[in-house]
Amino acid sequence: MDRQTVGSTPRGRLRVDVRNEGSSAVVTPAGELDHHTADLLREPLEEAVSQGRARLVVDCSQLEFCDSTGLNVLLGARLKAEAAGGGVHLAAMRSVVARVFQITGAEAVFTVHDSLESALAD
Repeated sequence: MDRQTVGSTPRGRLRVDVRNEGSSAVVTPAGELDHHTADLLREPLEEAVSQGRARLVVDCSQLEFCDSTGLNVLLGARLKAEAAGGGVHLAAMRSVVARVFQITGAEAVFTVHDSLESALAD
């Protein structure tokens, strides 16, 4: 395996932007979400819920990879958001990321949208 590919470098492979839009926190992870980078997403998701933003919209349009650790971060955020009266909406997943959700059956427990616009309109 090429040492510059998935799983080979630490935290610099994921960038996470957060903004508030209406009653939603829009969280945009860009790059690779795996066991090395999971906390970079977990922390802003948990912070949004703790600040009263229980409706989380995760814009997956820039997410290039997601492993089981990343999936667990999203599942954990879903539980916390639902406990606070909200939920997690996934938007604009690339096919490689969507495949992880299909294989594991996790797509059945999330609200999945084709675009960020439709997730925000819901």
